[in-house]
Amino acid sequence: MNRLDIFMEFLVAGVFLCMGIKNVLTHPRRFKSLGAMSARQTLQVPDRWVLAIGLFEIAAAIALVMPVSFALPAALGLALLTLSISFVRARRHQFPAPSIVMFLLVLFVIVGRWM
Repeated sequence: MNRLDIFMEFLVAGVFLCMGIKNVLTHPRRFKSLGAMSARQTLQVPDRWVLAIGLFEIAAAIALVMPVSFALPAALGLALLTLSISFVRARRHQFPAPSIVMFLLVLFVIVGRWM
């Protein structure tokens, strides 16, 4: 594993750690809009799912920077999560590019760990 792989692991772990913390800390404060959906509105999923996804993102981000035995399953879980979010966004006619970019970053980490 070279230095770019290590840098990408820490970058991906940092991004998912921040996203997970945001999901965990803001999940009870989400509100349902009464009018038209705004362009910046996120996916409408139950609060329990948002909390579970946030906790999974935090756990996987921590496991990603741990020894090899934990990193590969965590990266595979994050890849599956980002790919499924991309499909959900595409089905709801939302912009899936951020999720696809995160999937490609996690895929880079997986290939770097595997080789």
